[in-house]
Amino acid sequence: MASKNFIQPSIPRFDGHYDHWSMLMENFLRSKEYWQVVDSGFAEPAAGTSLTDAQKTELDAQKLKDLKAKNYLFQAIDHSILETILCKDTSKQIWDSMKKKYQGNARAKRAQLQTLRCEFETLRMKSGETVSEYFSRTMAIEDVVIVEKILRSMLPKFNFVICSIEESKDLDTLSIDELQNSLLVHEQKIIQQDREESEEQVVDLFTKPLKMASFVKLRKLLGVCTLEDPD
Repeated sequence: MASKNFIQPSIPRFDGHYDHWSMLMENFLRSKEYWQVVDSGFAEPAAGTSLTDAQKTELDAQKLKDLKAKNYLFQAIDHSILETILCKDTSKQIWDSMKKKYQGNARAKRAQLQTLRCEFETLRMKSGETVSEYFSRTMAIEDVVIVEKILRSMLPKFNFVICSIEESKDLDTLSIDELQNSLLVHEQKIIQQDREESEEQVVDLFTKPLKMASFVKLRKLLGVCTLEDPD
């Protein structure tokens, strides 16, 4: 009965994001105990080599695992991409071909990282940018570096909370999520304060032409009472 209720994990489909897909696919193949044959392949004996019964059994088992792993890869990769993979004899050949095509070579990755570092050095929070938007532009660098950079480059309106964070937190262990949460709370307070100040300005616009007694009375009715009643 329990086996009928067990949900088989779905095969991760390649969507163009190689690093994410390869991580999911590797985990999937490991769960099926096929990853070793995909990662390392298996050795075909040279023609005419005499094998023992045990060696034949082991070779047949490796070939079967390889066929099953290939079947999963065929289901995970779109046919238009498979057509560009010239050699598909083994699951390892398919995997290595996908890695070369979509992961990029080491030189390209180093150039990309260097570009990210240059952009990171000049990174500043933009006027009108929310905390969430700013964090989304900084997530490709190591946590502790991001935390320090964000604290140095926030807008002046965050100075108070930044000082509080630096005094009360260990920046070496402070996670990005914890930092973002602290700044989001402060941002909401700023938004609320700006909203209240804006509402008070609107009230002033309509009440200041009134006589003082009427002015105070109307402000009380509107729930904005910051002045003492006139004698």
